Amino acid sequence: MKSGSGVKYGGPLKLHWSWNVYLALTLFGLAACLFFIDRRAGLICAAFACGYYAAILLIYLYYRPRLLQSMIGFASRYADVQSQVLRDMEIPMAIVDQEGHVLRMNSPMRGLTRKPERYFKTIDTIFPYLTKPVFPVNSDSKDIDLTYEGRQYRAHIQKIDMDDVVDDSLIITGQEAGEEEQAVRRGSRYADAAKDGHAEPLRHSWVYIVYLIDETELTKLRRENRDEKPVVALVYLDNYEEAMDNVDEVHSSLMNVLIDREINKYSLAHNALSKKLEKDKYLLVMNQKSLGGLEEDHFSLLEEVKTVNIGNETVMTISIGIGVGGDDYNQNYDYARASIEMALSRGGDQAVLNRDGQMKFYGGKSHSSERHTRVKARVKAQAMREIMESKERVLTMGHKITDMDSLGAAVGIYRAAKTLGKPAWIVIGEDSSSIRNWLQMLRDSRDYEEDIFISHEKAIEICDDSTALVVVDTARKNMVECEELLGKTKTIVVLDHHRQTTEQIQNAALSYIEPSASSASEMVSEILQYFEENARLKSLEADCLYAGILIDTNNFSTKTGSRTFEAAAYLRRSGADIIRVRKALRDDMDSYKARAEAVRHAEIYMGKYAISILPGDGLESPTVVGAQAANELLNIVGVTASFVATEYSGKIYISARAIDEVNVQIIMERLGGGGHMNSAGAQMQDVTEEEAVLRVKEILKSMTDAGEI
Repeated sequence: MKSGSGVKYGGPLKLHWSWNVYLALTLFGLAACLFFIDRRAGLICAAFACGYYAAILLIYLYYRPRLLQSMIGFASRYADVQSQVLRDMEIPMAIVDQEGHVLRMNSPMRGLTRKPERYFKTIDTIFPYLTKPVFPVNSDSKDIDLTYEGRQYRAHIQKIDMDDVVDDSLIITGQEAGEEEQAVRRGSRYADAAKDGHAEPLRHSWVYIVYLIDETELTKLRRENRDEKPVVALVYLDNYEEAMDNVDEVHSSLMNVLIDREINKYSLAHNALSKKLEKDKYLLVMNQKSLGGLEEDHFSLLEEVKTVNIGNETVMTISIGIGVGGDDYNQNYDYARASIEMALSRGGDQAVLNRDGQMKFYGGKSHSSERHTRVKARVKAQAMREIMESKERVLTMGHKITDMDSLGAAVGIYRAAKTLGKPAWIVIGEDSSSIRNWLQMLRDSRDYEEDIFISHEKAIEICDDSTALVVVDTARKNMVECEELLGKTKTIVVLDHHRQTTEQIQNAALSYIEPSASSASEMVSEILQYFEENARLKSLEADCLYAGILIDTNNFSTKTGSRTFEAAAYLRRSGADIIRVRKALRDDMDSYKARAEAVRHAEIYMGKYAISILPGDGLESPTVVGAQAANELLNIVGVTASFVATEYSGKIYISARAIDEVNVQIIMERLGGGGHMNSAGAQMQDVTEEEAVLRVKEILKSMTDAGEI
């Protein structure tokens, strides 16, 4: 090593020597002061200062080369120690440049990868997961999980900024410093790289140190811990009373035994503990490993219970609510209760998995069992009456793009409020062609105020805590006519006949969800019969409710039960005119032609699904026409479900219809929509009609392959 005049101290060492020199110069200032006081004292002090300064210079010049030599020797030995430590580190480690080339590997890394010491290829040739894009650039470190030769590793990647290393470790400077001295100035960590003639790290602004931490056993323990976490499930018989109605006492006991046997056998097969709580309720306790088995067979218990038949006319169905992911059994039980409530509100015959508040649905392939008793309707009617009586005014609204069922139900609620003498209004946004004639008839009638229908702005202005807000034909907060109203009052009543989703309106004062009902108009018609003895519908109001039932049941051909006809009979007695309703529901020529075009260009997919695109140009309400076209496609032999896509206001609307073989609701839920088993829909943004159709085909194919439809 050369150490001529070109080599200079730098960094903290230079500062150390500089202060020695500067402090020595203060002695000359002291000598000057003494000279003015006493000439002899000043001369003596000056002589001492000169001697002291000369001594410092001699010491600096004498020890300078030796000190530099010692520092470089120490750095070299320190680098050797560091290199040895890195080589002997038990954790596999590699140093790579910012392009991913391997600069150095320690012994455990070479032993793991079986690579030579001088292996300078990119690290992704060893670990395919560690490519250049995954290395941290804007952060100091990053962890990546990877698998190598059947074992699980966590790769911790630490970024080392070489500019910071050089700035922090620069202790000598000079043009004559050798390559080894330059390595010392950049940190003794890479001195051995210079010795080996491979000083690649010095030409990059940063490097990476990759540590491989074996987490195979930890992953195994985590999996075992997760598998043993508790799971609570509730199993309810959906239609126990209806199924037992026509069964004698002997067969009733036998049926109970057979149901118990199916549930207990299923529980034992999946290592779960079952306990009967009531005649139609069961509690299941298991671990997450057992739950995985239930998910794999798609909760086959739903179908196995249906096979229990001893002559009963009504097939027994069950609902399952599962709670998992909670901190303890109590929280999982709360999750299970929320799940079973969701399953029942969606019509039953399905399993709902509530994993830490996130719900997943299974089953739901059969129609909701119709309730023959009206007790629930009577109780809800009395509860709604008490709520309205306690408030000063009533607002009612349906869903966005109001249809005939939503309007009919809103008109029925309006009449209920007026019967109690309460001011009432119906919130309507944009008028669609499907309801415009009805709106005009109601406005023109002398039986109603001019402001029976109010805008969003007016509704927001008058809505407060003294207002009862009744939402009909939807329970999804993002689908209501005016979502802002939900935050203006604490008294919200929800009436809906759709199967529920996780986006339902929260904290409603009264919620009446009846998936077995054909329409919201049917539900309101039942409520009106128990609401008030003096409640009398006007003929136009009866027409609106009757039209709502007519539209949602496709002229009483789908989802129609005995209570549907009973509601229609009540409306007929209240003055509904069938001929008048039929005339009001007639289509214009453009809508009829568009519907015919959609049917003409329909594609039969997988031999049983009719899929088409409705040309919506020139149509005022293409979504309504699309739904009508989907109904028309069901009249084709061999079609089990139909899907019609149409563009409206920048969105693609999908109308899905079925008769009884396919649950279109669970198909539309994959697209963020929902509805009934045989009548559902969804909205899609930022896609074309063709892309939407392709997405529907992909879902149909995947769900068919998985056995979900």
